[in-house]
Amino acid sequence: MKKNTICLWFDQGAHEAASFYAATFPESEVTAVHLAPGDYPSGKEGDVLTVEFTVLGIPCLGLNAGPQFEHSEAFSFQIATDNQEETDRYWNAIVGNGGQESQCGWCKDRWGLSWQITPRVRTDAMAAGGGEAQRAFEAMMPMRKIDVAAIEHMDRRSIEIVPEDGADRRPAPEPGEGEIRVEVEYLSVEQVQAGVQNPFRRLRIS
Repeated sequence: MKKNTICLWFDQGAHEAASFYAATFPESEVTAVHLAPGDYPSGKEGDVLTVEFTVLGIPCLGLNAGPQFEHSEAFSFQIATDNQEETDRYWNAIVGNGGQESQCGWCKDRWGLSWQITPRVRTDAMAAGGGEAQRAFEAMMPMRKIDVAAIEHMDRRSIEIVPEDGADRRPAPEPGEGEIRVEVEYLSVEQVQAGVQNPFRRLRIS
């Protein structure tokens, strides 16, 4: 056993859950199954008591210990994905196997364990801070499964420059040409999801 192992309490589904995780995620496998040497409060001698397994290389121990304690969102696995295909694959595997959708990339498997299926484009945008993080956050909030294209759309930098006085469009001023005031107005999440191409409504310069 590793120095640090995550112990997950199940009713009686540890072996089934571990086998599902091993079949769903890479670098995941069931490494050992241990039977109870005698009767115990939630089982009898010979029942599966503990299961050793890994999830994406993380060592875990499933304990079949009865219904007294249930999983909650206080603990979750966060799985980083590189694209929409990978996001869809994990999400659909969990939800389609008796799981349940939640919000903002969260879902729950049939055993009650919570998972965050999290595209890197979202975490990168949040880590960048500022307007990029704000736009990614606003795009994410109404989502269940994360839509990678919508997050990427909110991060584009194409802009329309409209002078404050309503005159013809003009190019952005060159550095050092004097003090300017810039106001940026973004599209709403609903407009982005409706397919509006420009993530900014306008940028005013005066």
